[in-house]
Parts: sequence; structure tokens; C-alpha cells
Amino acid sequence: MADADDGFAGGGVPAGGLPSGGLPCGGLAEAELEAAIARGYAERDRGNMAPTITYFRRLLDEHPGSARLLYEVGGAHDTAGEEQTARVFYERALDAGLSGDVLRRCLLQYGSTLRNLGLFDDSLAALERARREFPDSDSVRLFLALSLHAASRSDAAVAELLQLAADRITTPEVARYAPALRGNAAYLADLDLARPPAPPADPVD
Repeated sequence: MADADDGFAGGGVPAGGLPSGGLPCGGLAEAELEAAIARGYAERDRGNMAPTITYFRRLLDEHPGSARLLYEVGGAHDTAGEEQTARVFYERALDAGLSGDVLRRCLLQYGSTLRNLGLFDDSLAALERARREFPDSDSVRLFLALSLHAASRSDAAVAELLQLAADRITTPEVARYAPALRGNAAYLADLDLARPPAPPADPVD
């Protein structure tokens, strides 16, 4: 299952659409690029991602090396269930340099893609980086728990979820037991740390 981002955080598309002939250069280039990305999301059909992939690849051809567009192409392939291709574009986007919320989303989706590919250690490395750089991101913590579980580290996965619940669920009945939740989270995290590491997987012929 693909875990690409479902939304777009930028601005809207101009009423007249995008200029024919591509994206202009100069001071408005960034705004035009955001509008172009928004249009790609607005016209996306998750059941038929081929047009969206073509659209974002065309934008990337017009802006080669754009970290943002490398990420968007990766996300389109991810939504289409093409994890191997998505992985390549996510890695290129990270190498090209992302920042802010786009970096958070890329690390999350990259880590999730690696999990789907069975690369659990690499998935955890990506999501733990996201956890360090974006400690207030609930979505990162949820996907980190998924990867911990996939890596057979169920104690750590439950610890992450219990800690998240204690931090974020503010209903009186949960808040009453927040200290107990945190205590159990710490206990499970300690169990995870005390467990010997799993032996390396046999190489695939």
C-alpha cells in the first residue's frame, strides 16, 4: 500500500490556469511553481495516477534538479504503488536539498516506502531522522511506530504510541492516566533497548 501524501500545503491555482508554454523564470517562479503543483493535486485521480505522473515529470523536465519536484514525482509514483521508483526520486529529492514541511513529508513517505520494500533498518533511519528534526510531528511518530512494528520491535512500537497518546490525547479520562501511560512507555522502551539485536538477514541470491 502506498503512503504518499494526500494533500497539498501550498496556495491555490490562478483562476485562468497556468500560462501555456511552461513556468516563467524570475521573481514569480516560486509562486508559479506552487500553483503548478496545486493544479497537479487538484486534477489527480488516485485510481489512475498515470496522468499525474506525466504531469509532474513534465514539470521536472522544465525545472531539472528541483528538489521539490523530485519529491512530487516520487509521491506520484508512491501513490501509484510504484515504491521502487518512488524510492529513487525521494532519495534524489533529499540529496538535492529540502527544508521545512516538505522535508518532513519526504522523510515520512521515504521511510514508509522503505518499510513497504522490506528495508526496515533504512526505514527506521529515515523516520528517526524525521523524529529528531520534527519532534512535534504526530504523523512522523505514527509511521515510526509502524516501522518499529514491521522490524519486529513491538515493544518500541507500542511505547511510541503510548507516549504519543499521553502527549496528544487530552480527554479527561486519558489525561488522568497520562503518568501511567508514560511509565509503561518507558518500561517498554527499556525492554526494547535490552533485547539483543536481530541477526542480519541472509543475503538474497
